[in-house]
Amino acid sequence: MRKVWFITGANRGLGLGIAQAVLAAGHAVVATARNIDDLKKKLTGEPSSLLCLPLDITDADQIKTSVQGAVDTFNRIDVLVNNAGYGQLGWFENTSDEQVRRQFETNVFGTMNVTRAILPVMRAQRSGHVFTISSAAGMISVAGSSTYSASKFAVEGWMEGLANEVAPLGIHATIVAPGFFKTDFLDPTSVSYGTNDIPEYAESIKAFNNFHDQMNHQQVGDPAKLGAALITLSDWAEPPVRYAAGSDSLGVVHAKIEIMLKQAELLAPLSASTDSAAT
Repeated sequence: MRKVWFITGANRGLGLGIAQAVLAAGHAVVATARNIDDLKKKLTGEPSSLLCLPLDITDADQIKTSVQGAVDTFNRIDVLVNNAGYGQLGWFENTSDEQVRRQFETNVFGTMNVTRAILPVMRAQRSGHVFTISSAAGMISVAGSSTYSASKFAVEGWMEGLANEVAPLGIHATIVAPGFFKTDFLDPTSVSYGTNDIPEYAESIKAFNNFHDQMNHQQVGDPAKLGAALITLSDWAEPPVRYAAGSDSLGVVHAKIEIMLKQAELLAPLSASTDSAAT
């Protein structure tokens, strides 16, 4: 069955790889990005299969216009891929209030607002699938990812609840948690670091930045293969609420489960000690 996919941040990275895979599979794509000229250079297709639209997900008017444009052209939206976002890395104390708020405006509130605009279309159809790109950092937060992880933890909590809310309406919601994928996510044009210099963190920050500089464009994940995986999941009658994309992300899931189980067992008596006495 040919489906209409609405993809944010489709001009680069995971969004571009997903859009290309979906088009190659014979589906229709509404590809959106802030830079529409860049988007049109990288994605090509017949008007019956590809619609490129400008969209900054922090702009409410553009969200409304792009969703209406998609419906006017294809009459429906079957799959939403919330991909647009960026990484605010760096130590929390080095990160300004403005940077933290900008991270949440894009990764959390922008993503929510796009979804809020598309859900009425899916409700009318009594069908649809919302994929939201989270991260392995949405499962485990490490030094240097506190702000970015906070935004992804928020996204995962929202999506888990959303999945339960829309399931009775025939709509699915899946959190996609990629590990390191070969994209420009770690390029200076995408990632952002803290702006405040605090000497006590300097050595750790240098090692953190060097690690990511060396990792840039050497990542193991393939965006095209992620696109193929999402196509597969979109065809499942009962798709999962969470999908760890990449062997590294799967390893993070196992590590998180192990940490939580060990802590739960260790603290079981203390946890139970707060219960009210039986009457």
